[in-house]
Amino acid sequence: MLLDLDAFFASVEQLDHPGWRGKPVIVGGRPEDRGVVSTASYEARAFGVRSAMAASVAASLCPQAIWTQGRHERYKEVSRQVMAILYDETPLIQQVSIDEAFADVSPTKTNREHPVLVAQRIQRRVEELGVTCSIGIGTSKAVAKIASETRKPRGLTAVYPGTEAAFLAPLPVKALSGIGAASERALASRGIRTLGELANASDSLLQRLLGKNGAVMKRRATGLGDSAIDEREPVKSISNELSFAEDLTERDDLEAAMATMAAKVGRRARAAGLKGVTLTLRLRFGDRTVRSVQRKLSEPADDDLSWKVPLGEMLDELWAEGLSVRLVGVGLSDFREPKPVQPTLFDGCEGETGARADQSRRELLAATDSVRKRFGDAAVRFGSEIRTLEGSHYHRPPAVGAGDEGRSTAPGA
Repeated sequence: MLLDLDAFFASVEQLDHPGWRGKPVIVGGRPEDRGVVSTASYEARAFGVRSAMAASVAASLCPQAIWTQGRHERYKEVSRQVMAILYDETPLIQQVSIDEAFADVSPTKTNREHPVLVAQRIQRRVEELGVTCSIGIGTSKAVAKIASETRKPRGLTAVYPGTEAAFLAPLPVKALSGIGAASERALASRGIRTLGELANASDSLLQRLLGKNGAVMKRRATGLGDSAIDEREPVKSISNELSFAEDLTERDDLEAAMATMAAKVGRRARAAGLKGVTLTLRLRFGDRTVRSVQRKLSEPADDDLSWKVPLGEMLDELWAEGLSVRLVGVGLSDFREPKPVQPTLFDGCEGETGARADQSRRELLAATDSVRKRFGDAAVRFGSEIRTLEGSHYHRPPAVGAGDEGRSTAPGA
């Protein structure tokens, strides 16, 4: 699957500036500074404005456009939220830019959900952030990439196994990643203008025209599989953060926020098959100062229900009554294989204790993970989480932010 955020920078600007919605917005250098267009909203694109276009040309095509030079930290923030949604679905993510990422959503023995249903859920959740995305699904990254571009914005195109060649054949060769202007001209000189013609060209001709990339381009043009999702480096940490429209000052509210973030981190860790021994709590206070503390767990864990006590102790280290908090973050790192544990003869003999309690808790977490994956985070919540979103002190919904700090697999995720 390839997720591509629609007119991303411009969409974020329209999200943050309600008065700009429905109007042509251009992000980039201004005409008087000889700048270029970075991103144009779809309203601006209707006038012919395109990315990488000289700002002076864009201004002549759309003189009524709203211009902004952009806020890259804000774009990274929204990108992290989108990538967190992807990581909720699969640990196999390859982010290729701030607004694009591949994800392997192939059905498995344990998860038989149709990829289209997964994509639809992702689109709904991304739209809840205030931006939209287009998604392409295929049996290779090349097909998924092209499919994502066929219907924009808010498009969803699935190319089913066995239909790749027919889908690709009529498309121009420039639709294939790796075919630039020079390659397009070289192919056109020999009458090769569509991917179908490229797929049927001889290997020797393509080698003369495209060099060593000839065989790769031909393979992609036929829709054959290419490299798998490249995770590059192993996961280093998993974290989620929640910022608030109004600062928190009550311990109950802070504990509810910690429980909500811990639940997200735990679910992502379980989905990735990871267990960590270092738990992190991060707070941003009302004066914008940031403090964090870490605590080593007794053994590698992905069970967020067992983190309540250590998180409470960590909160005591960072926060005192009366301090206002505007952001709460929970993280898990230092991933290791759990050590074998020898159960004792008396485990579980006196109520739900020991191994039996652990098993009951894991079954409960597995059940809630399944419900949340299918119906969204709000479908089921533990009592400790409810206060976070339903607290009476909120006058408007909190802004949710999610990150995966320290993960080098996907830049910005």
